[in-house]
Amino acid sequence: MADPSSYRPAPGSIPDSPGVYRFSDAAGRVIYVGKAKNLRARLSSYFQDLANLHPRTQSMVTTAAKVDWTVVSTEVESLQLEYSWIKEYDPRFNVKYRDDKSYPWLAITLNEDYPRVMVGRGSKKKGIRYFGPYSHAWAIRETVDLLLRVFPMRSCSKGVFNRHRQIGRPCLLGYIGKCAAPCTGQVSQEEHRQIVEDFSAFLSGQTATYVRRLEKEMKAAAAELEYERAAKIRDDLAALEKALAKNAVVLGDGTDTDVVALSEDPLEVAVQIFYVRGGRIRGQRGWIADKADGTATTGDLVSRFIQQMYAAETADAIPREILVPVVPDDEAALTEWLSELRGSRVAIRVPQRGDKKALMQTVERNALQTLTMHKTKRASDLTTRNQALEEIQTALDLPEAPLRLECYDVSNLQGTEVVASMVVFEDGLPRKSEYRRFVIRGVEGQNDVASIAEVLTRRFKRLLDERATLSGDTAGEDAAAGETDAAAALIDPETGRAKKFSYAPGLVVVDGGPPQVAAARQAMDELGLGDIPVCGLAKRLEEVWLPDEEDPVIFSRTSEGLYLLQRLRDEAHRFAITHHRSRRSKSMVESVLDDVPGLGEVRRKTLLRHFGSLRKLRQASVDEVAELPGFGRRTAESVVLAVNAAATKADTGRAPSVNTATGEILDDDEPGPAGPPNGENRN
Repeated sequence: MADPSSYRPAPGSIPDSPGVYRFSDAAGRVIYVGKAKNLRARLSSYFQDLANLHPRTQSMVTTAAKVDWTVVSTEVESLQLEYSWIKEYDPRFNVKYRDDKSYPWLAITLNEDYPRVMVGRGSKKKGIRYFGPYSHAWAIRETVDLLLRVFPMRSCSKGVFNRHRQIGRPCLLGYIGKCAAPCTGQVSQEEHRQIVEDFSAFLSGQTATYVRRLEKEMKAAAAELEYERAAKIRDDLAALEKALAKNAVVLGDGTDTDVVALSEDPLEVAVQIFYVRGGRIRGQRGWIADKADGTATTGDLVSRFIQQMYAAETADAIPREILVPVVPDDEAALTEWLSELRGSRVAIRVPQRGDKKALMQTVERNALQTLTMHKTKRASDLTTRNQALEEIQTALDLPEAPLRLECYDVSNLQGTEVVASMVVFEDGLPRKSEYRRFVIRGVEGQNDVASIAEVLTRRFKRLLDERATLSGDTAGEDAAAGETDAAAALIDPETGRAKKFSYAPGLVVVDGGPPQVAAARQAMDELGLGDIPVCGLAKRLEEVWLPDEEDPVIFSRTSEGLYLLQRLRDEAHRFAITHHRSRRSKSMVESVLDDVPGLGEVRRKTLLRHFGSLRKLRQASVDEVAELPGFGRRTAESVVLAVNAAATKADTGRAPSVNTATGEILDDDEPGPAGPPNGENRN
């Protein structure tokens, strides 16, 4: 491990100009490439106290043994040089987006004398025009099959084409009208090229023009009594409409745009992009990347994705507009660079409203699903799970791999409705049947440390109680029978597993840093369970803390062990938040209903049991409430009035106006009951 001060450039030797820099290790391998508007300011940030750096940045600067740089004149040049170096050196600490799966393309081989249409995968090649990518190859083939009826271009392989050219007889597609049969000279090379251009224009989104042209030809043929030709054009139009139906209009202005969305966690980021051409979604693609640079913001990730995505694209593949979740800091340089590649103006924007905002939300949901599926797939692999448990055992110096992991998290809102969760992973997988929820009763206010201590005390007291039951205290002839009965009482007859809290974990994980870990250790020591290991996972830097240790345990950024601990912590957090929201909703319902006359405990429970939350109760009508057992019309009206009054006060910050004659809530623009003139005493 190198000391960064050993290769730090001399003061004043770094220029304050824009440029590109690269860190290299002792063997001369480039491990990181970056760009900066001001090289001096950017590089100086790497040579500060290691404790102030992100763990992944710490790993990079301590792995490196040298840094050098190249000065450029503009930010656009720095973008181009950075991309060239990343492509040349493939640095291990740079973000590298990789396809989360292999996506099929629809390709037209324009570099051949008689271009063909085909479906393929993999990297792009020169001389071939690509459309897509698409989610499923079968969907493309269905679309192509429909369009070949209207645009009968070649779709056969080179071998098939040459064989039929030699025998002078077209293939089956030529006989059924789905190929113009250029192999036998039924159309000239120029005529076939025109068919190809029409096919490409249609796929590019120029659909309305071609449909109108066919409609005119159909009407003209009918007027000239060429009914067979008119019928064929009619069938062609039906095929086009069916093909168009597969790609619904999402942007009414018919614009060309790429919509990019991200979903990220501390270790990985998922990117989804929708290709919109002519207002229709023409393709979709996804990537997964390790967040090698811990200092990278969402804007940095967007910038690096745009560079990787469009650097090797042709001009016609770059849209006029790119919609992103966050505008990167180097947006001006990226816009200029993309405009040079396209040959016309390109805009990078964040959608604010309307159809584009709605489409961005759809792409964001796809990105989240992609990241979730990637995590699930990664976690379901048996070899990976075993590796994760072994890494945790080694890093934390445990006597054996922790086959059972328990994680605890506390949730509250400004010290109210304090709850905690316990989630269980066995063999690296969630065991939801053993999740538990706790309501914190012995702690006042917002005190996560005391709450953790209470939860662990309650949980492990149950463990000790069940151990005592299992051991039994009978003697003599009934001893064996007593132990057997006690053990059987704790076994689920359906699963054959011990019930509730009777298993001791191999590792206890708490969400938090040294204070939470110390509280957990003390609570377990007081119960005489010092043999059960404890650790904490701090969310800010993903550090693992052990009791009585001054420094945290830092896992590798690609560690499967850290990934498993993160999933465990995130699941505990989700479970605690869900419980907290549920209790808060019920408490809000109860507080709203406290002042309703004639509404006792039984009726309140009936409302809670039927509607479940304040939001659903607000949506209920008087008739729906009156249908519940024990409720009359008058009581139902009082409940609806109280709930709506509370909602109005929450939204406006003031109590609503009420018609004193009818008890109804008045709108803001509706006059209230008549009162005395200003200055006149109501008495």
